[in-house]
Amino acid sequence: MSVFQFFKSKIFFLQIAIAFAGLLIFIFALKYWLGVSTNHDQKIQVPNLHKMSLAEVDKKLKELDLDFIVIDSASYNSNYPKKSVIEQSPETGSFVKEKRKIYLTLNPSKYRDITIPDLNGRTKRQAISQLRAKGISVGSDYLFVNDIGKDVVRGLRYKGKTLNAGDKLPLHSIIDLVLGNGKVR
Repeated sequence: MSVFQFFKSKIFFLQIAIAFAGLLIFIFALKYWLGVSTNHDQKIQVPNLHKMSLAEVDKKLKELDLDFIVIDSASYNSNYPKKSVIEQSPETGSFVKEKRKIYLTLNPSKYRDITIPDLNGRTKRQAISQLRAKGISVGSDYLFVNDIGKDVVRGLRYKGKTLNAGDKLPLHSIIDLVLGNGKVR
């Protein structure tokens, strides 16, 4: 039998039909297996975790058969309780499958600390500008001391206590300047 006659024979077409049927059975079996093994039709809606503590988050997610990972702490936000959830991924209302991890960003317990720079001998304007750039506010109550330099910084005070260069204060603290009055005595 020649090759050309083989391609016209019933045996060739029977083998093609068997191969095609086997391919279809394999595709449907694979599709069924993937649907079962990946929980294809399962959907769990992600709850709103904002402003919850880690204990509350743990309890809520265990009820839904979900897990969480704390990825980072953000900048302190006074609108949220300390050590509560600020951000989550996936977002609230998204649909996920069981055992999915929810990534959380927490609110730190306080503002970060700022190192006080050495401002002795600077003008009032320079000192205010430098402190504001670091995130520290300057109070309007200036203490004047006898010094030849008028409006020259001679010290810093925070809640009545003298500050030194290198001391640390929380971000957004309000400090008072000790300035020279331009008089020598």
